[in-house]
Amino acid sequence: MHNNKSLARELSLISLGLIKDNGDFKLNKFQIEEIFEAALDSMIDHCRDELDNCELDLENASQNILESELKEGVSSSFENVREELKKSLTKIEIIMNTLSVTLDFPKLIVSSGQIDIREDVNKRIHKIINNLTKIDSDIDQAMDGWRLKRLPRIDRDILRLAYVDINFLNTPVAVACDEAVILANKYSDMQGRKFINGVLRRLQTVKLQ
Repeated sequence: MHNNKSLARELSLISLGLIKDNGDFKLNKFQIEEIFEAALDSMIDHCRDELDNCELDLENASQNILESELKEGVSSSFENVREELKKSLTKIEIIMNTLSVTLDFPKLIVSSGQIDIREDVNKRIHKIINNLTKIDSDIDQAMDGWRLKRLPRIDRDILRLAYVDINFLNTPVAVACDEAVILANKYSDMQGRKFINGVLRRLQTVKLQ
């Protein structure tokens, strides 16, 4: 199921961020399990924070609608409120989509048929840990004069996960790139997103040759 794979990628990204990046990612299975649990807690906390922010956005939008109704005939005021409300609803839609997957996670973990999410995260992290030098070297070659180590940690990990998808897990290149862009949109900044897009395009070209 597509959502399960996306969730595994996101949990892998959060998990990698909890591992010290000193160029030597040596961990045993028990340590990776602990990191996985911490990543799951972190994702749930993030959803709680996002829900709180949504509640504030909705309260502000409701208040602004009330105020605009009191100012009858002021069309520009209503236009502003309508734009604010549209922005809030778009943001809420994105968060609710994330939550719909995340809130199902306890059920997915308990269900024996869906235990593969945990195993998928373990596999992705192990692939990166065991092939870090090769992965970083290949990404460096696609970076057109830049060095991977100069990027923020979150951007490095997004690219590493995309590389693992393409080269170790036989994920279609377009799917791996789309998923990496989704993670970049959620966790990176504007500059990081542009950079990741560029590197992914070059990695894609190398893979297709």
